[in-house]
Amino acid sequence: MEWKAHGYRVGSSSETFAAIPTDADELDRFVTLHRRKIEPWLAAVFQAEHLNLLLGSGFTTAVAFAAGVSATGMDTAGGTSSYAPAIMDHATESAKKMGRGKANIEDQLRSAIAVLDGLNIIDKVAAKAVRDDINKAMDAFLYSLLATEQGIADAESVPASAMLQSFLLSFASRAASRERLHIFTTNYDRLIERGCDDAGLRIIDRFVGTLRPLFRNTRIELDYHYNPPGIRGEPRFMEGVVRLTKLHGSLDWRFDDITRRIYRAETPFGAPQDHPSLPTSPVDTVMIYPNPAKDVETTQYPYAELFRDFASAICRPNSVVVTYGYGFGDDHINRVLLDMLSVPSAHLVIIAFDLDDRIKGFLDQTRPAQVSLLAGGHFGSLQRLVEDYLPKPALDYITGRMSELLKNRAFAEIPAAPQPATGLGTDQASKLGSIA
Repeated sequence: MEWKAHGYRVGSSSETFAAIPTDADELDRFVTLHRRKIEPWLAAVFQAEHLNLLLGSGFTTAVAFAAGVSATGMDTAGGTSSYAPAIMDHATESAKKMGRGKANIEDQLRSAIAVLDGLNIIDKVAAKAVRDDINKAMDAFLYSLLATEQGIADAESVPASAMLQSFLLSFASRAASRERLHIFTTNYDRLIERGCDDAGLRIIDRFVGTLRPLFRNTRIELDYHYNPPGIRGEPRFMEGVVRLTKLHGSLDWRFDDITRRIYRAETPFGAPQDHPSLPTSPVDTVMIYPNPAKDVETTQYPYAELFRDFASAICRPNSVVVTYGYGFGDDHINRVLLDMLSVPSAHLVIIAFDLDDRIKGFLDQTRPAQVSLLAGGHFGSLQRLVEDYLPKPALDYITGRMSELLKNRAFAEIPAAPQPATGLGTDQASKLGSIA
């Protein structure tokens, strides 16, 4: 099928559109027609035994757009060291190999850190110049992330906050007896944490502690329970609990050289540049993702633990992964997704604002029956998804009870069928009925 600007593929329904109606009445009819195909399918998919949500940088961009602020860019930074041109050339080459096309700040940082590791052995003076370039680039990137957080926090846009909460609740509002939603993200910001806090969702991750949460390697299946009133010894699972794994780290992760442990710093959401929790040398302390090569990051701490969580969560029967804002430019993540799809009962839902060559290249390696797709400016819009196409699992119980009630009332309100005329009296007719 030739794909146009907008379209979807859910179950046996598949439609593409060159343009979306602009007239309000026509747009309402368009949405109503296609919601009948998309929403029930997604509602059924979301009830899978294992539900996972993978969010990329497009998620932050969408929320920032709704709040009317600019999102963090991934553009490369300039450098003054003599190795800067070679670093940029290597970053561009590695980006092409990954199918990313144009190099971004991550590609540049990976190449620069690879050069820094070598120069630390053979030339300390040159290493200092490269280190200074890396620190400047990471400083700018870090401050840009914080500025985006601050812009979203300061934006007087109640719909943006409500949209963020509704999006997360559409996935997290599962029955407590089902396995928890597991959110994975490649983002470094704390937008997911902010949305969960506002929505009242409790997060379970690998960090343990209150004053100085430490990253733990143990994989104990921690969860939240409560004791129902009047019942002792029979704890029940709480609703509104999610698991969170930040695959590439976070801007508030730090590495303690003395204890050799990773901890989460008390960096406020959208902290100013002079906040004391921010590092003076990000290349040494900020645990955001710059590794020499993406194919070896699973052998380094803490990414080995994070990617083991990712693979073990999705590569199993009856598993569903929903991606939003993820551009399929990370080979190490794509490889795990393809391994997941080798399980016949697994399913992948891709929601993208644009169906570019990277997504098409990934789709060419999959079986269409295992992949649902919503793409284009209309179906990939966060606002449109929340308002029209994403299911509201929190309302499923009420809707089910209402349907059952209406069905019972319909039977109760059917008038009794009239008795046929027999020419007999009432007493005679009742006697005949009793004999029969």
